[in-house]
Amino acid sequence: MHRAARGIGAAVILAITPADEVILVEQYRVPLGRNCLELPAGLVGDEHAGEDIAPAAIRELEEETGYRAGRVELLGAFHSSPGMVSEGFTFVRAHDLVKVGEGGGDGDENIIVHRIPRREMAAFVARKTGGGNRDRRQADVVAGGYARASGVTGHLPRPVNGNCRRRSAA
Repeated sequence: MHRAARGIGAAVILAITPADEVILVEQYRVPLGRNCLELPAGLVGDEHAGEDIAPAAIRELEEETGYRAGRVELLGAFHSSPGMVSEGFTFVRAHDLVKVGEGGGDGDENIIVHRIPRREMAAFVARKTGGGNRDRRQADVVAGGYARASGVTGHLPRPVNGNCRRRSAA
């Protein structure tokens, strides 16, 4: 028997600075036992029941990255693994970004914020993950999958699954 998450919703945020940098976050994910490079994201309604996507996305972007969005644009919705969980994601593009803080998340999240020139996204992710075949898939997801869906890609790889890398030994 497996356990499935039910009814969880989250906003996934594509944020590009006025300097044409894509904002990514990196943080340790306990279930995977490794750091993951991701687009900023966060739960919707975890602080205020019935919360709309836009204010949740704006709040989560600021909390994780230190950037505040003037507005968000809805790009679509998807489910991560509909055969296992009902967790849903709403993909948004953040516009009119203003740097208002350092980010890093709440409590012990220890989020590392990366600002990567959009044209260098695929190379950055490949470099960050060591360029290995499995880890290279991270570049495909982060740089290709979400960004391609919004029409803001440059020369990016096709999306495939797998966006995490093993933590290097200290």
